[in-house]
Amino acid sequence: MEARLSHFDAKGDAHMVDVSDKPITSRVAEASGCIKMTPETFEIISDGRAKKGDVLAVARLAGIMATKKTADLIPLCHPLPISNVRLELSLDAALPGVQIVATVKTTGQTGVEMEALTAVSVAALTVYDMVKAVEKSMVISDIRLTYKDGGKSGRFVAEG
Repeated sequence: MEARLSHFDAKGDAHMVDVSDKPITSRVAEASGCIKMTPETFEIISDGRAKKGDVLAVARLAGIMATKKTADLIPLCHPLPISNVRLELSLDAALPGVQIVATVKTTGQTGVEMEALTAVSVAALTVYDMVKAVEKSMVISDIRLTYKDGGKSGRFVAEG
């Protein structure tokens, strides 16, 4: 059976997927990523010396807000009633940098994978924005879906 891209019709035109016949189920998605920086920038964040304020707290709020705006940012995403967003930002001296994990939940007819990925992406971008005055060479990387459950496709768990 050949896999088909759901956001294209038989003619190849992009369209929003019709989810009206799908059952309403509980859905959850988790995404992760990181932002790497120099040890000096890492120390500024970990010591709370960033001029713009608490870097991790602001990035956490930005990720939560972005989750709720995903349908405004990604053209074919459905607007969803988000029932929970949890964003964990943790300092990782081994990178050095910040590890980011977002978990998003809803009860609806389509999943929240894009919302979780958006939360991680915007949180990482916000960390960058908060300390770009001291380092412009930071690298945002490894953003990926790590887990999802619910809906027709069931459970997915990323390897590694």
